[in-house]
Amino acid sequence: MHAIAVLALDQVIPFDLSTPIEVFSRTRLPDGRPGYRIRVCGERPEIDAGAFTVRVPWGLEGLDAADTIIVPGTADLAAPLAPAVRDALRTAAANGTRIASICSGTFPLAATGLLDGLRATTHWAAAGLLAAAHPAVEVDPDVLYVDNGQILTSAGAAAGLDLCLHMIRRDYGSAVAADAARLSVMPLEREGGQAQFIVHDHAPAPQGSTLEPLLAWLRENLGSDLTLADIAAHAGTSTRTLIRRFREQTGTTPLQWLHRARVRQAQHLLETTRHSVERIGVQVGFGSPTTFRDRFKKTTGVSPQSYRRTFG
Repeated sequence: MHAIAVLALDQVIPFDLSTPIEVFSRTRLPDGRPGYRIRVCGERPEIDAGAFTVRVPWGLEGLDAADTIIVPGTADLAAPLAPAVRDALRTAAANGTRIASICSGTFPLAATGLLDGLRATTHWAAAGLLAAAHPAVEVDPDVLYVDNGQILTSAGAAAGLDLCLHMIRRDYGSAVAADAARLSVMPLEREGGQAQFIVHDHAPAPQGSTLEPLLAWLRENLGSDLTLADIAAHAGTSTRTLIRRFREQTGTTPLQWLHRARVRQAQHLLETTRHSVERIGVQVGFGSPTTFRDRFKKTTGVSPQSYRRTFG
């Protein structure tokens, strides 16, 4: 039987802690046998879980016989990782143990160095902080989970469920994973990544930027057929200077910024109106329904129709 150790660190997020326990403990093989044996381990006998305290039956020694170790998220992203925990995870990895993190559990996992040189994800709201704190990690904020083989990471909250179901499928096949998904009232595979859940009122812009008046004008004219020359003319500058200023102050180009702003506005309209997808595409300035659908899916990971079904 596959042994799973769930590692509860201080200030563990209860949802992240309970997700793998529930999913794996209810997984059954075709003959009815349980697929997993679960241990909850901690760096101390009692772990702060915010609203309550968790008493764990196993210490770090409980990680030794695990086939998989799961690191749930913690509330304090800047908390230092205890040397004993770091060493235990490194030793487990060296012994071939599969290690996975849920949500902000990517932060303590990254602190071990095990993610250096690998692609990883975390909750989209913490992705920038993860990238800044661990520059050797290739952070992808748009996906639900990343499977590097031995090391896996997932995005926030429900994405931990997606990762658990993915591991069940790896271990026992699609039929067993599909049964586990039905018990969790979850699809075995969700369409798109977490990019569809990242919401901005408009495409991000730096406060105090000299571009602020221009960005406000662009937001007011999303439905217009704007070219780079049109934007430069309104700004009273050359296209070359405009592109340079945009890269310096927004990290992107004028047209890329405009496309993102149009997609965000389209998200709002898909959520709040019954307008057709074609009409919304025109309203936000895309020249054709095909162009709108392609750009929307490239940005969010799902089609406009799928987005409306989820959030409308």
